[in-house]
Amino acid sequence: MDRFTVAGVLPDIEEYFQIGDSSSGLLQTVFICSYMVLAPFFGYFGDRYNRKWIMSCGIFFWSAITLTSSFVPRQYFWALLVTRGLVGIGEASYSTIAPTVIADLFVGDVRSRMLSIFYFAIPVGSGLGYIVGSKVNDITGDWHWALRVTPALGLVAVLLLVFVVPEPPRGAVERRSDRALVYTSWLTDVKALSTNYSFLLSSLGFTSVAFVTGTLALWAPTYLFRAQVVQGTMKPCTKGPCNSLDSLIFGIITCISGFLGVGAGVEISKRYRQINPRADPLVCAFGLLASAPFLYLAVVMAETSTIATYVFIFLGELLLSLNWAIVADILLYVVIPTRRSTAEALQIMMSHLLGDAGSPYLIGVISDSIRRSRPKSYLAEFRSLEYALLICCFVGVMGGAAFLATAMFIERDRKKAELLTRALMDTDEQIVVPIAGRSLKLPVASVLI
Repeated sequence: MDRFTVAGVLPDIEEYFQIGDSSSGLLQTVFICSYMVLAPFFGYFGDRYNRKWIMSCGIFFWSAITLTSSFVPRQYFWALLVTRGLVGIGEASYSTIAPTVIADLFVGDVRSRMLSIFYFAIPVGSGLGYIVGSKVNDITGDWHWALRVTPALGLVAVLLLVFVVPEPPRGAVERRSDRALVYTSWLTDVKALSTNYSFLLSSLGFTSVAFVTGTLALWAPTYLFRAQVVQGTMKPCTKGPCNSLDSLIFGIITCISGFLGVGAGVEISKRYRQINPRADPLVCAFGLLASAPFLYLAVVMAETSTIATYVFIFLGELLLSLNWAIVADILLYVVIPTRRSTAEALQIMMSHLLGDAGSPYLIGVISDSIRRSRPKSYLAEFRSLEYALLICCFVGVMGGAAFLATAMFIERDRKKAELLTRALMDTDEQIVVPIAGRSLKLPVASVLI
């Protein structure tokens, strides 16, 4: 919600600071870059220290910085960029760790359902960001107030984390004994993850999801607003708030499509898994490949029919949302408990580095470049953004191919993770290993690690 409040009032921010599309894209890019770079550090801490307190401190810092960003004056756009970058610290401390807590509270199909509930927060929170941002802006006539809603909710989240959420032992529901888990160094963890093809390929597929959703999140309301100006149903905003319902409608679409898509993805995968053990990556591949044509139609139909555009955006986002909880579940069952926060962090880093860290800025740069080659007009502003947004369709197809490749390795990597997890929890179990012509008895955990 906090992340996409800015997108909900982006036309007003552009007018207030007198900036172009490339500078607007930087608002999302600096946040994602900070989030991405810091995620591995919090992944390391999350595998070794108290996760509850790391999350609590991170969210408190996150909320305080968001509140601070709402007081930036118009001549200091760079200060707004800095505060949005600092917000990434808070989100990195939370997103890398929270799924691993759920993994240690539930297992099997119940874990999948709990993850789907958790990941409802992404599309539903994103949609609420647009809705709250646009409505608070309309009520107050000042976009700054839109950034003062989520800090209060952040304080509530901190209190709930401190007083309600437990700190379960790592691998708690998967243990067969009370023995302590065997930990390895961070470099050993990274090396092991680099040979886990299911983890790498599913992360690459999720990178495509991040690229497309990050682009739509920042630019869709602005694009729809420009389309209606070209149609003649809306006036360009000059001074004061841009009185457009696009952010509100896009937010509602995001909420509904995300709520339905996340739940549908988990249920479809669960039922399909009964006849095909490769169901998870195949459902993800279907979601991305099927979303591409709908997103293409949404972009090209905007000039002539806003209603058709809304319908195609809804269908495209619904299919994209099939992936959220499934990708998280894949990571949790192909990675052992002592490496899950690190794996979450590396997946976040990869998906944002190649995905939504650069996609909003890239789209803005392409849009500005195309616009400069045309006579200045509002039609040129619309057309340049239209051509830039078409990149999302190709990226979606590439992501679908990555998930199809994941299906080739998923069974092998899942069995390997299950075997290693059992070994980590039964540290006294030994096997005979031939070394230099001799047969030695070594702990199973040390051999597999």
